[in-house]
Amino acid sequence: MWVVMKITCLYVLLFILFSSTTFADDRFKDVKIEAKQVNDNVYVLYGAGGNIGVLVGDDGTLMIDDQFEPLAPKIESALLEVTKAKNTKITYLVNTHYHGDHTGSNNYFAKSASVLAHENVRKRMSVNNKGIGLPVVTYEQGIKLHLNGERIHVKHLAAGHTDGDSVIFFEKANVWHLGDLFFESRFPYIDVKSGGSVAGYINNLDSLVSQINDDAQIIPGHGKLTDKKAFKRFVDMIKATKGIVKRQKQAGVSKQQLIDAGLGEKWKVWDWSFITEKRWIETLYDNI
Repeated sequence: MWVVMKITCLYVLLFILFSSTTFADDRFKDVKIEAKQVNDNVYVLYGAGGNIGVLVGDDGTLMIDDQFEPLAPKIESALLEVTKAKNTKITYLVNTHYHGDHTGSNNYFAKSASVLAHENVRKRMSVNNKGIGLPVVTYEQGIKLHLNGERIHVKHLAAGHTDGDSVIFFEKANVWHLGDLFFESRFPYIDVKSGGSVAGYINNLDSLVSQINDDAQIIPGHGKLTDKKAFKRFVDMIKATKGIVKRQKQAGVSKQQLIDAGLGEKWKVWDWSFITEKRWIETLYDNI
């Protein structure tokens, strides 16, 4: 009887694992990875999850973020098309933060790549990771890489989206990858439970506005390739909506009352499936 029960439990476990894998595969089966040249030998790859930045050349390939694990072979195929090479191996992989839609394929690409990230990214990934695909090079303030004629600045900005955020600047190409410190044309996600904060997010945005020149091209964590003008529009939206919520809260308006009233017609276009107006109001109300 005991043997039968053990066998039955094993079958149930295998069914659950197989079903979960099948669901993940089905979720991404129709996703297409689209590559777009940004400038010189810098590219952006769109798919599902955070946008991927890529620097290609004879010295090797550097990739920024890698979306979800089931997409790794598709990402690799897209890179083959970009480089026109028979065999492309990622040399360096930078994680802008620890969220799974930006680090999900670490295990796959770590077979050839050295993974770099802020110290807190490794700490947070280590909680649910058995050591495969973890960053092997970590830093506190930042690091510079010299590859394919480029000087790549990897800079840590504290307490914004999370406590492990990095932005990447390709100096020669004048291209920035801002990770989830920039959600193009949509309300951002601020992961307060992972060390992010509204005040810190805004401070980081102000710092970036002062560093990015008017001719730069910007890869956001989510959304389309854009420029400083669109980035400043994003910053202005955050400050304006924060001001609305702060004034209403100080006037004694409850969170639910504010949700019911909304932020106004002007800001409705920033609403999207993940961070709706309601969720953005909750984030602001609870953290100012």
